Amino acid sequence: MKKVLLVCLLLSVLFLLVAVVSADDMGKAQTVKGWVADAKCGVKGANDKPGTVACTKKCLDAGEKMVVVTDGDQKLLTVDNPDALKDHIAHHVAVTGHVKADSIHVDSVKML
Repeated sequence: MKKVLLVCLLLSVLFLLVAVVSADDMGKAQTVKGWVADAKCGVKGANDKPGTVACTKKCLDAGEKMVVVTDGDQKLLTVDNPDALKDHIAHHVAVTGHVKADSIHVDSVKML
């Protein structure tokens, strides 16, 4: 019985530590540099070539999700609040927001 109680206590402490670390990460805003694109084109749409803006707008109007293609590792971050970036389609930007897994909630944006 004491072993079961000890295991339960250890698991409780472990879960508490995980919860504290997770809550701390969620509160920090991160700045990510990259291109505003659509999920269909993704990395191919992460540039300033002629026609990119029109193509990206067309895909977004057709229902594709807005993404930020990060510089360097070319990771796609789905934008939770696409209205925050509606004036920056196909632009190279620095986005500050809360990143969770493969998505970002944009707090502010700056043109690069």
